[in-house]
Amino acid sequence: MLNSSLFESGYVPQLSGHETFPMRYGWLKKAYDVVQAATDDSDKHSVFNDVSAIARFGVGKNMVASIRHWATQCEVISSGKKGAASGVGYIGSTIFADDGFDPYMENPATLWLLHWRLASNPDLTTWFWVFNHYNGDHFERETLVKALIKFGQDRGWSRVTPSTIKRDVDCFVRTYVAKPATGKQTHEDTMESPLTELSLIKPIGKKDGFRIIRGPKVSLGDGVFAFALSEFWSNYTHGNTLSFEAIAHHPGSPGRVFQLNEDDLVDRLARLESFTSGLIRWSETAGLKQLVRSQAPSKNRLDFFLGQDYSALGQGGSA
Repeated sequence: MLNSSLFESGYVPQLSGHETFPMRYGWLKKAYDVVQAATDDSDKHSVFNDVSAIARFGVGKNMVASIRHWATQCEVISSGKKGAASGVGYIGSTIFADDGFDPYMENPATLWLLHWRLASNPDLTTWFWVFNHYNGDHFERETLVKALIKFGQDRGWSRVTPSTIKRDVDCFVRTYVAKPATGKQTHEDTMESPLTELSLIKPIGKKDGFRIIRGPKVSLGDGVFAFALSEFWSNYTHGNTLSFEAIAHHPGSPGRVFQLNEDDLVDRLARLESFTSGLIRWSETAGLKQLVRSQAPSKNRLDFFLGQDYSALGQGGSA
């Protein structure tokens, strides 16, 4: 059983790598294109590391490192030794290739898929902890910083300073919350990160207060949901049944990562039999709520699930 790594002895927190920059529009496509164009291992090693990387990406050195970080964490590229790129990743080739599902991030399905990659990954400590372990609906930056410091102290995390956690929490908030508009700024000017469009976290009236939005997610399509569910299922158990409790509440589950309430989750699970052509079935027998599958989906089947959210009929998610 995976997805409980934050509680395991020997867990090494990751609270840096983004250089304090949240993921920005255009970065993932650029990273994919550059790595895809690299013809040999030497070229791939130099993409982010040689002196021409600044000119190649048109940003400063720290921002180049941030692009590499987000592209790696979102599985757009795969990472080699010493920060080198070793090739393109699954999300890169599936979504960001010129003939991929959504190379220019025009479909909300892509944003939900990227959020799934980040928030279901225990190696991204703050992202995983907030969406999978933090049980409150409201928070301030300082609330998260203090809670993560205590969490780390209780588990003996070494070489983790309050200033490191503070920077990571700040980057986390900026990933999901647009900056307040000032002066002549447009709404678009305030949106540093594309994931702000998901409205998973919203500012509230008091200074530095935020609310995690739990409930139905209209723009989350059944394709990304089925894809995420299948990945979680494979990580959680090798069996062909999966309890509602695990889907709704276990760390790294779709219920947690997408912040779905139980009613919306049941509605989605009930649709899966039709959506997956019978591969996955919702069962409520003798008061036991669970999913039953005939077999684990193949890679081609997972590609098919995703593709439904990008087809003409799948655009816009499911209400």
